[in-house]
Amino acid sequence: MTKPQPLHIGILAHSAEGATLSFRTVWQEGVRKMGAHEHPRITMSGGAMAPTLELWERGDLAALRQIFWDDAKRLAAAGADFFILPDNTAHIALEEPGPDFPIPCLHIAEVVAAQAAADGRRHIGVLGTNWTMEGAVYKDALARRTLERSIPTPVDRETIHTAIFDELCLGDFRAETRAEFVRIIGDLQRKGCDAVALVCTEIPLLITEDVSPLPIIDSTRLQAKAAVAVALGDAAMPAWRGGVF
Repeated sequence: MTKPQPLHIGILAHSAEGATLSFRTVWQEGVRKMGAHEHPRITMSGGAMAPTLELWERGDLAALRQIFWDDAKRLAAAGADFFILPDNTAHIALEEPGPDFPIPCLHIAEVVAAQAAADGRRHIGVLGTNWTMEGAVYKDALARRTLERSIPTPVDRETIHTAIFDELCLGDFRAETRAEFVRIIGDLQRKGCDAVALVCTEIPLLITEDVSPLPIIDSTRLQAKAAVAVALGDAAMPAWRGGVF
């Protein structure tokens, strides 16, 4: 009997480091589950992030959603059955009202929240861009599983946000920045958090379990591994095509 082919995974790239880590994790997970030199078909599409930064600053979520919709259309045209967007902040735009995306999306915050609940966590610290930390995507995803959420102070949020765009997204990982992130995670631990969600896709390249005061929930790798599970039929095909989850 012919073995069914895995589904075709689309990766919609927004920030380069995060998308690269996602791609690498998909093929590594494919090898782990399928054997040497095996993985589901992967197509990645995405333009440079620079033209979107002004849109983020002025809150033009409709324009951002259209950019992501256009890339999802390219992934669909390439044969992808569903897509992942390894950029947490981008999900703010995906959740905006608008036309359905051409193929379903595996929502990164849902993957993170599901893992936190499965691990028995109760109180999650959230580290990401200002938009992600202050926005509704993770607040809502965690609340749907009755999980408490805490974010850093305004000053520390600005430290994280600046480091993401001025360093991490550019592949610049500094010891002094790592020390600041570790301090901030320690503060979240003192607030009662029992885990920290690294929900900027570059943060897991800076903060690892061996340096974090709290257990980490790595959004990038979790979403990529979840995508492989879907592709291999070990998890349900996502149904969400943007808009309110």
